[in-house]
Amino acid sequence: MRLRIFTEPQQGATYETQLAVAKATEDLGFEAFFRSDHYLRMGGGNGLPGPTDSWVTLAGLARETSRVRLGTLMSAATFRHPGPLAISVAQVDRMSNGRVEFGFGAGWFEPEHAAYGIPFPASARERFDRYEEQLDVITGLWATPVGETFRYEGRHYRFGEGPALPKPQQAPRPPVLIGGTGRIRTPRLAAAHADEYNVAFASIEDTAAAFDRVRSAVKAAGRADAMTYSAVQVVCCGRDEAEVEHRAAAIGRAPEELRRNGLAGSPAEIVEKLGRFTEIGAERMYLQVLDLSDLDHLELLASQVSRQLQ
Repeated sequence: MRLRIFTEPQQGATYETQLAVAKATEDLGFEAFFRSDHYLRMGGGNGLPGPTDSWVTLAGLARETSRVRLGTLMSAATFRHPGPLAISVAQVDRMSNGRVEFGFGAGWFEPEHAAYGIPFPASARERFDRYEEQLDVITGLWATPVGETFRYEGRHYRFGEGPALPKPQQAPRPPVLIGGTGRIRTPRLAAAHADEYNVAFASIEDTAAAFDRVRSAVKAAGRADAMTYSAVQVVCCGRDEAEVEHRAAAIGRAPEELRRNGLAGSPAEIVEKLGRFTEIGAERMYLQVLDLSDLDHLELLASQVSRQLQ
């Protein structure tokens, strides 16, 4: 089990705060620093100083880190046209010397679209239709050999003889992550396009069922290359119960609720639950860290949890 740090900067985080967390993630030996792609806070927090764009942020972090992998969970297909998005991700991959991973989803949080004037297709079917075409386009642009052109005729997107540049640093492309627990379309899209399939904030039982659906889709597609399976869970670790309670209060949650719905408690408790995710096939765990000012939390996770998994 490999551990990655996952942040939600829309809840309120400057670039400098994210940089501090990314550098701590790297220095403490975690595999990757990921962030959400949202423009509006959800639930608690004041959201100040306002949202930061995920790919602008990752471009900065690409130049200020050297080892840790960088990515999104998940960039929304509703936010950007696939052509410019393919350019942005490829450029950040080059800026990082090949450390980018592209988490990509259909988009779902309608209020943030209204808040920033972003069109939001009313039907989930249309959003997924657009998302599927974007997956075809972005991976197609990256896969087009240098010197050849890319053409695409879809229902929602059309490309005419484009140069399909720039290319990412990683060949043939940065890893593509697809998530969600849809029963039919999501497994099919993951089998066709994803290097990694991710399930967020689900129970062990529901995560196992989702993994099995994707495994079946991978087999049905006759796919030869392996799929990586991963999960996201909120984390709240403490050396004793008082520290667990303090960290839970800082993010507006209760320890027992976090124990039921995430990874919470002592290092031993968290290692035990991670072991249960390992048993169902999870190879990576994204630890959702919500208090970005608490770098001691990351140190504790690195020294008392991560080391026990190695």
